[in-house]
Amino acid sequence: MIENMAAAMELRCWGGDWGLPSVHTESLVVLAYAKFSGAKLTVSPVDWTWRTLTASIPELLCGDSSVIEPSQILTFLRKQRFNADYELTARQGADTMAYIALLEEKLRPALLHTFWVDAENYANLTRPWFASRSPFPLNFLVPRRHANIALSRILLTKGESQLLKITEVEGKIYSDAKECLNLLSYRLGTNKYCFGNSPSSLDAFMFGFLAPLLKADLPSSPLQNHLKQLENLIVFCDNILTRYFSSTDPSSPPSLQESVDANLQKLTQLVNKESNLIEKMDDNLRSSSSPQHRPHRPEPKPSPKMERNSTPA
Repeated sequence: MIENMAAAMELRCWGGDWGLPSVHTESLVVLAYAKFSGAKLTVSPVDWTWRTLTASIPELLCGDSSVIEPSQILTFLRKQRFNADYELTARQGADTMAYIALLEEKLRPALLHTFWVDAENYANLTRPWFASRSPFPLNFLVPRRHANIALSRILLTKGESQLLKITEVEGKIYSDAKECLNLLSYRLGTNKYCFGNSPSSLDAFMFGFLAPLLKADLPSSPLQNHLKQLENLIVFCDNILTRYFSSTDPSSPPSLQESVDANLQKLTQLVNKESNLIEKMDDNLRSSSSPQHRPHRPEPKPSPKMERNSTPA
């Protein structure tokens, strides 16, 4: 336990955009909880690495321990005495579990459909974003893989056979999601956070689920339009972003964007080196084919017939 507490903690997650520290729901949950509980994490984006295909995101590394899945990561952080729920009553703890289950059952299928199954959103936002942050040739594989996983998960979550078409369950998906948003709005009320003035794990889950839907530039999303009608949920997300993820906060660790910029710089340097090498090879090829370097070939001697024909009349 002492070794784990002293060991540095690294979080591998998807990078940020749209004004968010990460565009990935599960990554946002962990990032928010770490902020709420005071856990210091070194954030390592998987963008532009082979982990975009192979890694389980998010993943927390601490010493010899590797933990995946938000619920497991939050449990691990609590064991390290980073507990944002220590002031909750037993009733509030039970409510937390109930609302997290509600998010998973009612809202997640609609989020997966919005970002990964809706044809317009997938073609114009989701696929280009994830493709641009995956190295070649994974930029062709990663978006499609996530889309297939999302479709299977939707059908499994809704308890429907995968032989059914997704269009047959779309209505139920979005109806449940809007109902969930209304319940969250009612539960939050005029409070700053779900249980008063201090954020808890439920606030981390709500933020992780709501913020991407609120901030993404979606071409088509009735669910986003519904969320934007719930003013207290908008204020809730904006408050967390301002207080815990503002770039002007002097106490905050190096931002996710700084790590992304460092990766971009390394990638640019590598591309430049390869370009210089290609140019040198091209110059060498041109030099070897120039006249001064061509092998000497004796001119063919004209035949007697050709000499006679070429004699002036």
